[in-house]
Amino acid sequence: MHTGSAAQAGADPADASDLRRSAPQANRASLPRVDRRADASPRSAGSGRAERAAERVAALVQSVPPGSRLGTKEELRTLCEVSVGTFNEALRLLQARGLVTVKPGPGGGLFSAEQTPMVRLGNSVLALDAQEADVANAVRIRDALDPLLIEDTLWHASPADIAGLREHIAVMEKAVGDADPVAFVHANWRLHAAIAAITPNVLLGSLYTSLLDLIEGHTLSVLPASEQPLDEYIAHRHTLHRDLIDALDRRDRHEALRLIHEHNTTLAASEDPHAPS
Repeated sequence: MHTGSAAQAGADPADASDLRRSAPQANRASLPRVDRRADASPRSAGSGRAERAAERVAALVQSVPPGSRLGTKEELRTLCEVSVGTFNEALRLLQARGLVTVKPGPGGGLFSAEQTPMVRLGNSVLALDAQEADVANAVRIRDALDPLLIEDTLWHASPADIAGLREHIAVMEKAVGDADPVAFVHANWRLHAAIAAITPNVLLGSLYTSLLDLIEGHTLSVLPASEQPLDEYIAHRHTLHRDLIDALDRRDRHEALRLIHEHNTTLAASEDPHAPS
């Protein structure tokens, strides 16, 4: 039996990715000093450094027009004088706040966010940067691959894999309790990435997680898209995912496939027919 490990980020459309941006050169002397108090735990100290790095980059974002290139991740990490892990955490904070976006390839890097296009997904809307069509297409392909991953999970998931999936469900439940749709969406993406990590089909898993990365990488925020309150909607989505993991645990193929079908068709049914799908 193949044992998968939780992959990186990743969600869901209504379960509605990383959100990204960066900034031009600034005076290093003005950077805040790292808190080295003896009573600060490694985790709290690291979080504090990430928050200060995020504030530094946010200040740079405010100084440039939307869509401006801020530099590479390494350039900004060096500017902030933090470790790779700390800067990645700072980047997640910036993306969650819709301040930056990341573009790959030559001429890519971190950019100040352009908060314009949107893709409607179920009873929520993903507010995106300028890659609306790419995200909409990635969502369609991702949904088409979901049943294949569920089939593989039914055959190959170990008890440890199922336990790992339940941990993601718990994070989603906390986001519901906190009324935090952005955190919910990211936790949902992580759950789906963890499911993708279970398949022994390397090509399928790699393609799926790449699609999740694309969706997450261009998402700036999550907004309500209908009269149903967004907090009620994500609570429903949490229940659906919890039931799906229960079905996988029981090796109930019929129920698991029914739930993943509901997962995707309830999104499609509530989309605007004139919106990208």
